Amino acid sequence: MILAIDIGNTNIVIGGFEGNKILFRERVSTNQSHTDLEYAVTIKTAVEMHDFKLSLVEGAVMSSVVPSVTNTVKRAVQKSCGVIPLVVGPGVKNGLSILIDNPKQLGSDLVVDAVAGIAQYPVPLIIVDMGTATTYSVIDSKKNYIGGLITTGMAVATDALVSRTSQLPRFSFDVPKKVIGTNTVDCLKSGILYSNAASMEGIVDRIEKELGQECTVVATGGLAGIITPLCKRKIILDDDLLLKGLMLIYYKNC
Repeated sequence: MILAIDIGNTNIVIGGFEGNKILFRERVSTNQSHTDLEYAVTIKTAVEMHDFKLSLVEGAVMSSVVPSVTNTVKRAVQKSCGVIPLVVGPGVKNGLSILIDNPKQLGSDLVVDAVAGIAQYPVPLIIVDMGTATTYSVIDSKKNYIGGLITTGMAVATDALVSRTSQLPRFSFDVPKKVIGTNTVDCLKSGILYSNAASMEGIVDRIEKELGQECTVVATGGLAGIITPLCKRKIILDDDLLLKGLMLIYYKNC
């Protein structure tokens, strides 16, 4: 089994794969104050709760957008599994043609998403990753990564709204029965959820107009499962896109 870890600003995705099969996936909170021992315990728990033993781990691969946590988790993998993880970054083969101003600035999570997207879905392709930030990656008909967009993530926007207003309560992201809310909480839910769905559709329309082509649209990330069903156009939900990309990059390098 190969251990795969993606470190995001809010969550860390921990998964395992063997061959082309994803064995499990878990999501835990990113904590910059955690030690390598604490993360080692988290990894151990995630693996063993799916009835796998750490001794089965033959290798590991990581991507990270949180530099302060990267080495801590890398040491945790070594401590818990006894293997040195491959960390996605400069010098690691990924097979992706990146046509932006400075390819080194492209986040490793976007690289991993794009590698998996190109391998599995028709191009041109738009990948929407809904996490702390919502990112749009655009791959053209020749499988080149040509750019994208970055906007505020849904949870971050909600936290900002609630924290800067005195009378708006915190609320969960479950879908209200109607678009038109009749109480404060339902108004908040409807406004946040449907505005994000409409934003996704609108941005995709503008990208397609600029490209002059219809695109395959794939959504991933912790919040994608909430928003994708609310969209009127076809958007493919793929919760395992990052793990698939990590799996492909691991096999390209090991």
